[in-house]
Amino acid sequence: MDLATLRDTDFAALHAAADAYDKLHGAFGQHLESWHSGVEQRLAASGWTGPAADAATPSLQLTTGELRAAHSEVGQIGKVLRTGADALVLVQSALRKALEDVRTAGMSVNEHGAVTWGPAPYADQHDPEYRKSRERTATALAARIGSALTEAGTIDQAVAARLQHYTTRAHDGTGLDPDAAVQDQLDPNLAVRTLLRVAVPRDGAPPTEVNAWWNGLPADEQQRLIKDHPDLVGNRDGIPALARDRANRALLAQLLATYEGHPPPLSDKDELRLAGFRKINERLEEAEGQDPPVLLLGIGEEGQGRAILAFGNPDTARNVTSLVGGMGTELQRIGGGDADRAKAVYDAARRADPTRSTASIAWLGYDAPLSPQRTLDFGRARNGVDAYRTFLEGQRVTHRGPPAHVTAQGHSFGSLLVGLAARKPAGLAADDIILVGSPGTDAFHASEFSVGAAHTYVGAAGWDYVSHAGWYTRDPASADFGAQRFAVDVGSADGTAHSSYWDDGPHDDHTSIDNIGEIVSGHGNRITKAVGRRD
Repeated sequence: MDLATLRDTDFAALHAAADAYDKLHGAFGQHLESWHSGVEQRLAASGWTGPAADAATPSLQLTTGELRAAHSEVGQIGKVLRTGADALVLVQSALRKALEDVRTAGMSVNEHGAVTWGPAPYADQHDPEYRKSRERTATALAARIGSALTEAGTIDQAVAARLQHYTTRAHDGTGLDPDAAVQDQLDPNLAVRTLLRVAVPRDGAPPTEVNAWWNGLPADEQQRLIKDHPDLVGNRDGIPALARDRANRALLAQLLATYEGHPPPLSDKDELRLAGFRKINERLEEAEGQDPPVLLLGIGEEGQGRAILAFGNPDTARNVTSLVGGMGTELQRIGGGDADRAKAVYDAARRADPTRSTASIAWLGYDAPLSPQRTLDFGRARNGVDAYRTFLEGQRVTHRGPPAHVTAQGHSFGSLLVGLAARKPAGLAADDIILVGSPGTDAFHASEFSVGAAHTYVGAAGWDYVSHAGWYTRDPASADFGAQRFAVDVGSADGTAHSSYWDDGPHDDHTSIDNIGEIVSGHGNRITKAVGRRD
């Protein structure tokens, strides 16, 4: 596909063709239902028996199979046309944005996508840096144009190949074969979703790339993606929070419908996921119209389930904090106890500094251990490190205005994940780290973290047995670890101390949550300090 064709084509015709096939598919479905009720069921209920009935039955069954196969094939054609059109509109938008940027840069582009520029201004004619800068800009713009043309060509060929496949089925009669129709639905080479995957950033693309792609789309195209393809938007780091929230609410509704519509019995894992999806949905419904707004920044069924819930908008807040839960953090906790903790942090930060807006996030992007035995599986924390780091990077990319003050929080086993993330060579996109009830972080000293020892804060209750465990190298609450230890309620011997750091009720000791609020609001210098352990 050449530049002019991709730039100027109105793909509404493809969408109209998809609509026509969808209408045909619906009408065919009604025809199939009429056949089933008017012929199959009527004859079955008639009591007709004998040689003629025995001979007619296989013929009727064959006709039914052929009708169902044709119905399936027609439905697939509509999906190919619609998804192909959607994908082409996406790359067309990317091309048009690149061409607009060429004009803004005062450059020009030929029909093959080569970018050039005119003579340098008199003052820059002898400046070698000027030419280098223009060359870099032109090269980058040409690469974007070339990428859009390549993607469009790939999509065009893929759509053509799929349509040719169904045309061949129609011509040679195999489109009436039920087995062939089933094979077509299962064939990964015919999967329509792969058409869209060509038009969006690859899985694992950095948030900066995702954000540049998203911002290059017209507003109406962004809204259409949220509505029609929420799975391409909701869990992408680098896409703004409000867009993710809308997409993820649609995904949550789809997940609820899928799991609730599944014939019983559900597996134990599916039961846990369903309970989690319901709890998160309840939380969202309860928060409707309240302040702060509650945003669903992530939802998914991977592993034990994935979810990210925010109190406040992280794209506009002056303070942003994300809490990683530890042992026992199953999906429904994101709509329950972990959401309560995130809200308590939000309230505490607002009390600490009412002049600064806050977004407080409960993050579940890994399979937390659900039993004490599984806390020995170091890999569970390690497997969540990249997801958490990328999430925080995405928050930096989408934030509007001056950079937010970002705090990474880890509780219990979650503190191990946060510590591992902060020890990565590229560091963690956070200004401060809070570790509470931590059994260790695989670090010997707080200076190993990207934020440094002065910005590493540790809360550990005297009766919190987990914080004394030192399972992962060294106790972060020890004096030798070098972190700033803040005061908390010592707790009681009944085993509740490990989970009481966020207690914020009228009869609770607020020492811990108030100190957390000071740190999150950017006032770590105002915490009530505690002496590091010597035991």
